[in-house]
Amino acid sequence: MSPQQPSGVHHLAFMAADIKKHIAFFSEVMGCPLVALFDMHGVPGGLHAFLRMNAHSYFSIVQLPGAAEAPIVLGHTHAGSGALPSAPGTLQHLAFRADTEQDLIALRDRIRSHGVNVIGPIDHGMCKSIYFAGPDQMTLEVATPGAPIDPDLWIDPAVLEKAGISDEEAARFRSPAAYTGPSPVPQPPYDPAKPHMAYPKEAYLKMLAAPDEAITAGASYAEPPVKAKAHA
Repeated sequence: MSPQQPSGVHHLAFMAADIKKHIAFFSEVMGCPLVALFDMHGVPGGLHAFLRMNAHSYFSIVQLPGAAEAPIVLGHTHAGSGALPSAPGTLQHLAFRADTEQDLIALRDRIRSHGVNVIGPIDHGMCKSIYFAGPDQMTLEVATPGAPIDPDLWIDPAVLEKAGISDEEAARFRSPAAYTGPSPVPQPPYDPAKPHMAYPKEAYLKMLAAPDEAITAGASYAEPPVKAKAHA
C-alpha cells in the first residue's frame, strides 16, 4: 500500500438528534464499545462520541444544537434504502465489515435479537451482505468479503461508458499516479472551482493564509477531558 493513499477509515461521523439513542444502538445492537464522549473541540454546544469498531477504526456520533429540528427528507437528505437516492455529497448507505460469513450471521442474529429487522444475506460475488436501518433513518449494511476484487472482472466497459469515463481515464483511475514533488506542499491559492469547506469566507481565507504550524498550535485539543488517575 502506498503512503500516498489512505490506509483505512479512522472514523465515520454521523449527526444525531439524540446522541444517547445512537450510542445505545451502536454499542448494544452493533456491539461497538463506547470509548469517548466529550464536548466537541472548537464547536460550542457540540457533543462528540467515539465507539470502537476495531484496533484502528471508530464510529463517531455528533450532536449539535438545532440538529433535531433539521428535517429528514427521504430521497433528498437520506436514501432510506440502498435502492433510493439522496442528495449529491451525502452518504447513500454505510457498509460495516464482518471478517467471515459466520461472523456475518452472528451479527445478524445479534441485531435481530434487539428487535431490529435485517434482510439477507445477499451474495454480490465480491461480498455477501445484510441490510437494516439505524437511528434517524440511517441505511446500514454489513458485508463479508468474497474473492479479492479483480478489476478486469469487475470494471464493466459498458458502465464506464455510462459514467462518461474514457479508456485513458479508466487506466489512470486504476493506477493513480504518485506525487513525486517536494514536501511540504504550500497551500494552493483559493480556487472557487475546487471543493471547499463551508466556513464563513473571510474566516476561511484567513485559515488558508495561516501557516500550517499556526493552525496546529491554535486549534489543537490534545488533552483528554478526564485527568488520568495516579497509580498507587
